[in-house]
Amino acid sequence: MNQRIFGKTGRAVSEIGLGTWQLGTRWGDPFNHEEAMKILETAEENGITFIDTADVYNGGKSEETIGEYVAAHPGRFYVTTKCGRRLNPHTAEMYTPEAVAGFIDGSLRRMNLERLDMILLHCPPTSVFRRDDIFGELEKQKQAGKLADYGVSIEKVEEGVQAMEYDISAMEVIFNMFRLKPLDRLFPLAAEKNVGIIARVPLASGLLTGRYTKDTVFGPQDHRTYNRDGAAFDKGETFSGIPYDLGLEAAEALKAVFGTSDLAPYAIRWILMHPEVSVVIPGASKASQVAANVKAAELPALTDAQMNAVREIYDRCLRETIHPQW
Repeated sequence: MNQRIFGKTGRAVSEIGLGTWQLGTRWGDPFNHEEAMKILETAEENGITFIDTADVYNGGKSEETIGEYVAAHPGRFYVTTKCGRRLNPHTAEMYTPEAVAGFIDGSLRRMNLERLDMILLHCPPTSVFRRDDIFGELEKQKQAGKLADYGVSIEKVEEGVQAMEYDISAMEVIFNMFRLKPLDRLFPLAAEKNVGIIARVPLASGLLTGRYTKDTVFGPQDHRTYNRDGAAFDKGETFSGIPYDLGLEAAEALKAVFGTSDLAPYAIRWILMHPEVSVVIPGASKASQVAANVKAAELPALTDAQMNAVREIYDRCLRETIHPQW
């Protein structure tokens, strides 16, 4: 597994990491601790050293399980967690320095750590990215030794630009073959400021696997059923915000470009073609998906013709819908 330097942290991490929104469970199913541990074991066996989690994933069980595994395998992983989505209601007014401090203590407790590698604000309301008191509290917690570094997870490019006015070390952003806007302004600025980029939702909630059709049915507790119009959270988290039928059309065009029905490794390899990206974090609800995801690192570099074709499909099919929103 190739290693990349994670922004101003100076740490080398595997270029393919592990996203844990679904660690040990499929959408709506009970948490399976045994499967979660198997996923983490498979990640380690395949050279993954970067894990991304959040305090709300599986009601905190994701952090607890990761903490358990990391304790048994010290020094093997760099773990990023996120905070803020426990606030109810999730509004800017609920973000206070005291709340942030409490979230950090909660993550430390669940993972049984004395210091977090990294904590990110978990897609807060846009106005929070201009809050001196919130970023000041993160710096205070860093100076107190409770975390090594901090950053943000964003929905919109403009939020990331604003966040880089502060001394953040990393940023998590939706970036995939259906989401090209970060290339225009966000990535160049991040490179200039040495801010690490974590590319999330790399497979557009599965659309970029190439396996879905108009007849695919998702369960009632699956966000791909209930959040297509943003009923529960930002609709950009579901299929990258793309109307389902339009996403299927674009995926078919991409299959023709790469000459395969299995788009997933090419979708991940496309992300890795961008040097500004420190790590890409495909998720896995079972161990076999981890092994499949890391195969993308073995693919040869994509050709200029392939890269240009992805851009052409985006410009033709998706830009008008996606570019103005995020």
